[in-house]
Amino acid sequence: MALEGLQERYVNFYTDFAFKKLFGTEVNKDLLISFLNALLSGEEEIKDLTYLNTEHLGEHEEERKAVFDVYCVNEKGERFLVEMQKAEQRFFKDRSVYYSTFPIREQGPKGNWNYELKAVYTIGILNFSFDDSDPNYYHHEVKLVDMKTMKVFYDKLTYIYLEMPKFRKTENELENLFEKWLYAISHLPALMERPKALREAVFEKFFRVAEIACFTQQERVAYEGSLKNYRDWYSIAETAEYRGWERGHSRGLSEGRAEGRAEGRAEGRAEGRAEGRNEEKRLIAENMIKMGMTVDDVCRITGLSMEEVENIRP
Repeated sequence: MALEGLQERYVNFYTDFAFKKLFGTEVNKDLLISFLNALLSGEEEIKDLTYLNTEHLGEHEEERKAVFDVYCVNEKGERFLVEMQKAEQRFFKDRSVYYSTFPIREQGPKGNWNYELKAVYTIGILNFSFDDSDPNYYHHEVKLVDMKTMKVFYDKLTYIYLEMPKFRKTENELENLFEKWLYAISHLPALMERPKALREAVFEKFFRVAEIACFTQQERVAYEGSLKNYRDWYSIAETAEYRGWERGHSRGLSEGRAEGRAEGRAEGRAEGRAEGRNEEKRLIAENMIKMGMTVDDVCRITGLSMEEVENIRP
């Protein structure tokens, strides 16, 4: 495998290899602790984390298993699921809720128990946007709320989603440690040196660990493979979205001539986005099958049904 093609100084955070190296290893857990404390804005002050098994089985053998990106527990017994998602999935919210049931259920000990639970946090670092209603609203924090009083009903279950494409602050606009973390994550592969605004010692380590030149030969090979998978995924998704938009846009314009040009364009854009997403999922699934991934994994990642995936298989 050719390694000389790598031009960037630092890794792409959205590759599986980089995410797990930076946030999912014992030797670098201080990076994850800093990120989580900045994310939670003083609500939590995590002093230590212990990484837990990322593969969890259901209570019965026939039940579907869950494979987490990063799963850890702090010194208080609170659980943190940290997921990095490269592209939009049809049921990614459902997946988040489903995954959060595992750290809840595993807290139930054998024998007598009064049902007291420790807090569970599910955190998604998303390389896509799922909410088009507000281009500046990128930090979603979701809890169980009483709809009449609008007060938090249960504060031990929290879902946090970060729509990274919506974070557009420049280096000079960064106001706090949380924004500095988002800037570092989103700009990492485009940087050639550590930005002056990121003076904190934790970022000195972050950029040192992320520097490709410091990798072993084995790590470079692993990163190259992970980066290729990311680029293939991105290319397939972008092509599928464009093709779907092109067909929907053309159909919308055609219908718009009869029913009104403005209405036709709007409908074309809406249909194009929907058709593009479906075509994107089919193409991604087809490529994943060619890469040897299982039907279960393809369904989990794309959101397609097992029947839809089976129909794609050659």
